[in-house]
Amino acid sequence: MTFSRLERLLIRLVEIPAACLVVAEIAVLFSGVAARYVFRAPLTWSDEVASILFLWLAMFGAVLALAKGEHMRMTALVTRLRGARRDFFDALSVAAGLGFLICILGPTLHWAQDESIVATPSLEISSLWRAAAFPIGIGLMIVFSLLRLAMRTSWVHTFAALVVVAALMAAFWEAMPIWKSLGNWNLLVFFFGLVATCVFSGVPIAFSFALATLGYLALTTRVPLTTLVGRMDEGMAHLQLLAVPLFIVLGLLMEMTGMAKAMVRFLSALLGHVRGGLSYVLIGAMYLVSGISGAKAADMAAVAPALFPEMIARGEKAGDLVALLAATGAQTETVPPSIVLITIGSVTSISIAALFTGGLVPGLVLAIGLCLVVGSRTRHETAQLAPRATMAEIGKSLLLALPALALPFIIRAAVVGGVATATEVSTIGIAYTLLAGLAFYRQFDWARLGRILVETATLSGAILLIIGAASAMAWGLTQSGFSRTLAAAMTHLPGGSYSFLIVSILAFIILGSVLEGIPAIVLFGPLLFPIARTLGIHEVHYAMVVVLAMGLGLFAPPFGVGYYAACAIGKVDPNEGIGPIRIYMLALLAGLIVVAAVPWLSIGFL
Repeated sequence: MTFSRLERLLIRLVEIPAACLVVAEIAVLFSGVAARYVFRAPLTWSDEVASILFLWLAMFGAVLALAKGEHMRMTALVTRLRGARRDFFDALSVAAGLGFLICILGPTLHWAQDESIVATPSLEISSLWRAAAFPIGIGLMIVFSLLRLAMRTSWVHTFAALVVVAALMAAFWEAMPIWKSLGNWNLLVFFFGLVATCVFSGVPIAFSFALATLGYLALTTRVPLTTLVGRMDEGMAHLQLLAVPLFIVLGLLMEMTGMAKAMVRFLSALLGHVRGGLSYVLIGAMYLVSGISGAKAADMAAVAPALFPEMIARGEKAGDLVALLAATGAQTETVPPSIVLITIGSVTSISIAALFTGGLVPGLVLAIGLCLVVGSRTRHETAQLAPRATMAEIGKSLLLALPALALPFIIRAAVVGGVATATEVSTIGIAYTLLAGLAFYRQFDWARLGRILVETATLSGAILLIIGAASAMAWGLTQSGFSRTLAAAMTHLPGGSYSFLIVSILAFIILGSVLEGIPAIVLFGPLLFPIARTLGIHEVHYAMVVVLAMGLGLFAPPFGVGYYAACAIGKVDPNEGIGPIRIYMLALLAGLIVVAAVPWLSIGFL
């Protein structure tokens, strides 16, 4: 059996339980909602079972993301390389992750053994049933890393990458006395120098964070490495994060059942006849679709295929379209149920319901800014306009879109009304979408359902591994005393809260561009939100500011990964959109400044 066939077989063997775990999570959480709200008989064990299944889902998803090369990484520099250099850095990214996995395998086994003597409170079973997910997941990732290296075309580059990683790890180990003598200067070496080197070299962000934290704890402290495993588990174990895979499922189902297309057709009937009408439709559709799915890639994938062909047929340039698509991705980052807002709630203990309420108006403010740019650019448009839709056509499209348009309001009402938590409400949305797809739209591809479950597990695993690694890194920074130093410096900035907001905006634009949104939030959220409270900034207002700033960096070329995701979805060369996107980014920055200057926009409806 060849390596490639072995890899496909192993991937299939992991995909099946991963997909089953997604279904099981949906069933457990929906059962909890039904038992509590319908039958008035809460299931005391539902959260416990969900937590056990969740760690297994996260680890199997992380395994699939590694096997398929879908862990989030910053490739803006590596993709500019050609030939042998590109091949070497691709091998290096796998070898670096492999180095971390081998080093952490032993501590995960010890951690799972320690957990085995703990009994769960409701089911009264050993916690080993949950903790075993970690060493098994790490072991599978080691196997897939070795297979990926073995299947590379150039053994020379593979061997060179392994030698470089082994030599660097040995050199760091031999320099242990030096690291211990540096005191807190170690933070610059490990959490800035090592992280930056790994990220810009194309090493997945999760492994970049994990390697830096592993090196810092192992070489400069006496903290056992089982603590690193425990902190990663703690970061990934928040029940609020269960919403991540479930909202991803919801977004993919919405696209498959035709609900997204129905909303787009309704907006097209309303605005398609005006100058730049389909651009306005794109902005509005992204805002509405983001109110159902929390995953930006799913939102863009649902909207772009429904609009791009018609827009190109009307004479729009592909670069302009992908620029606007990327801009709307940044604009809708605060629209609930945003995965970034869910992550903020999990790491800062801010009410997710409050974050969902506070995110609607800021997204609308930025949408207005984009609409003003579209109006300015299309004012002298000479392309032939589409005929105005009749009232009958508008009414028919509205009727078809009503079930889809109602879903964001159902989700919000369920959370605000106390019917379900922000985690559980996604299961209500999934059940509603399934019924709408089967009974109303009659568009349900059963053959694609398995792929949706696997895609959900894979993306969720990539996100959750980053959250775990970033949580461990944030804990290391806190224990070093860095958080106290940062708090003292930021609290005494000249200009008080205004200067703090300006610095935060600049910092999160850069962090969003380099690290993506979720790792930046997990890493610095626990450090900066307490400072914002001290300075009198409402935590929901501050959340909106940093999320929008992060989104600006995430979707801005040349480094923003979100921009390249938009180009991939739109099937457009990234170079074509770099020029047109500048004016949209300026409009988003102006909108962000308005949101930062007027707190009422974020907290006026709490």
